[in-house]
Amino acid sequence: MAKTQDFTAAMKDFMGAFPVDTTAMEDAFKNTAALNEKLSGVALEAAEKSAEISSKWAKDTLSKLADVSKAKAEPADYAKAATDFASASAEVAAENMAAFAEIAKKVQMDTVELLMAAGKDMTEEATAAVKKATDEVTTAAKKAAAK
Repeated sequence: MAKTQDFTAAMKDFMGAFPVDTTAMEDAFKNTAALNEKLSGVALEAAEKSAEISSKWAKDTLSKLADVSKAKAEPADYAKAATDFASASAEVAAENMAAFAEIAKKVQMDTVELLMAAGKDMTEEATAAVKKATDEVTTAAKKAAAK
């Protein structure tokens, strides 16, 4: 009966000839964590500014409603107060929507800038890692061929 060859020693030699460098994975993890931190910062800053705009808008609206709710001497004054409130609300809404649009524009620009920089960094790191791996494999292959 044929005996199966034990490849354990051969595999150990083979794997030993091609060492694994985990620094590339560690660097990738660190870079990803740093990118996520920056993206979170952009998002949190936008949320903070949006909350400030919303809060100010609500306060302004409530103060204008206080004027509308005051008792008036003439019925026509109620119509004027309602018209003034509607006009002021429309104007403030336009201003606030423009402010929200500016926040969204800044978030978009910052995000694209971060992603472009991260892509450039990843490309450079990948190129360096592939070059290093190629050099190591070439050296190991030459050593294996010399034996």
